Amino acid sequence: MKNFTSFADAGDYKTLLQQALEIKANPFGYQHIGRNKTVGLIFFNPSLRTRLSSVKAAYNLGAQAWVLNAGADSWTLEMADGAVMNGGTQEHIKEAIAVMSQYCDVLGVRTFPTLKDREADYSEEVFNKILKYATVPVVSLESATLHPLQSFADLITVAETKEKERVKVVLTWAPHVRALPQCVPNSFCDWFSEVDWVDFVITHPEGCELDPKFTKGARIEYDQKKALEGADFVQAKNWSSYQDYGQVISNDPSWMLTPEHIAGTNDAKFLHCLPVRRNVEVSDAILDSPNSLVIQEAGNRVFSMQTVLHELLK
Repeated sequence: MKNFTSFADAGDYKTLLQQALEIKANPFGYQHIGRNKTVGLIFFNPSLRTRLSSVKAAYNLGAQAWVLNAGADSWTLEMADGAVMNGGTQEHIKEAIAVMSQYCDVLGVRTFPTLKDREADYSEEVFNKILKYATVPVVSLESATLHPLQSFADLITVAETKEKERVKVVLTWAPHVRALPQCVPNSFCDWFSEVDWVDFVITHPEGCELDPKFTKGARIEYDQKKALEGADFVQAKNWSSYQDYGQVISNDPSWMLTPEHIAGTNDAKFLHCLPVRRNVEVSDAILDSPNSLVIQEAGNRVFSMQTVLHELLK
């Protein structure tokens, strides 16, 4: 592993998953890997789970960690190549990332899409500049199109709670009050469509289709009730339109998960990346039920990151 930006960087996912389960069972047993190492974390947008789990993961491995909020804790960064910097930006991304690389052994970076320019977002302009100028391994803490650490944590959660060899996993669109990016659902598809013990189904209103390059191998079902039949795990998430980029195509409240939706499942366990809008995306009854895995799932963010750091630092 040279960098960690998508499922493709996981290599043999079964080996990586087994390593994660072993690390979770013995989280302080690998501190020789991180001793005298530093993990740098730069955030271009707010975070709770990603920030805190990444710092804890570094500490668990015996490493030090620093966190920088771009723009708030640093000079305002210029992203454009060839820019004449006579405006509000004070430091170019070229120098900033090269300098940060001097101060760490692995650099974790969180960027975010504009939801205005699909070509710019889906070409990962900002993240690819960081990969270009970094001289240490880079971990995606979320990018314009993907959130691999979240999906890896989801996989850990499903693997440790499944009660049979082969399971049905459903990703369902959920309503929201804002236009949200496609990073989490793209990444969930990127991972779960490749897991050979998962029957993977995606359900959403017509017009909410994701980028086909991420949904290949999955069954897409527009009838939510039909999609949920026999499900063992259900992941709910809102996303804005990919085709009519960044727009809210539907806000149908009937897609909010309730016990009635879950009735036709195989007593499905519930997943959500958090934060979640209660009684908008998902009802209280689902989130507060014994089948809700959202806290365990969030806890596994530590072990997805710790496993990736283990691979990059060893």
